[in-house]
Amino acid sequence: MQAIMETLFDVVYLTTVVTLGVLMIKNANGNKQYTLFGIMAVVLGLGDSFHLVPRAIALCTTGLENYTVALGIGKLITSITMTVFYILLYYIWRKRYNISGKQGVTIAVYLLAAMRIILCLFPQNAWTSANPSLSWGIYRNIPFALIGLLIIILFYNSAKANNDKPFRFMWLTIVLSFAFYIPVVLWADVYPLVGMLMIPKTCAYVWTVWIGYSDMRSSRKRIDV
Repeated sequence: MQAIMETLFDVVYLTTVVTLGVLMIKNANGNKQYTLFGIMAVVLGLGDSFHLVPRAIALCTTGLENYTVALGIGKLITSITMTVFYILLYYIWRKRYNISGKQGVTIAVYLLAAMRIILCLFPQNAWTSANPSLSWGIYRNIPFALIGLLIIILFYNSAKANNDKPFRFMWLTIVLSFAFYIPVVLWADVYPLVGMLMIPKTCAYVWTVWIGYSDMRSSRKRIDV
């Protein structure tokens, strides 16, 4: 039952975010904000597929323990693509609110992203091991969490200052994604049921993408009128 339900959920999730992303790229009509949003959604879906597809295959066949290497490599790729996801989200913030300058913030985003990716590449992570390092799982997620915190602050302050109702909950989607993700990093290996929090975490990311897609549709309707 777990194999069927989880696989169906993952198929719906991946199909949804990639489809919305492609639609946004196709219908952006030169609007760089929506083009970036579409690319971000596609990166999210394709990046997660490197982990979720092997996991689905494992659940539906001989079990997770027989796909340790594929799952580990998939997690590594997903970790990197999620970092790219937040870099793109940062540039969406800049485009949406017509931000110029702020070079210090840009440098901070890139430094944290570089730290995250470099830490992910260290062999001590033991990605392909049946017992990966918890300590390194924490280390590599510190700069990732700091990027998330920075993006949360940027969107919260800008949406509030500009009375931006379509994006008023963007900050909250990121808060929720980390709120559900951090317990998984810390305790999923000891308490497997904690891994179920990846479902609401995934839903938070779908909400992020949906906010951008809905805003694009509303914008097109206003133009047509």
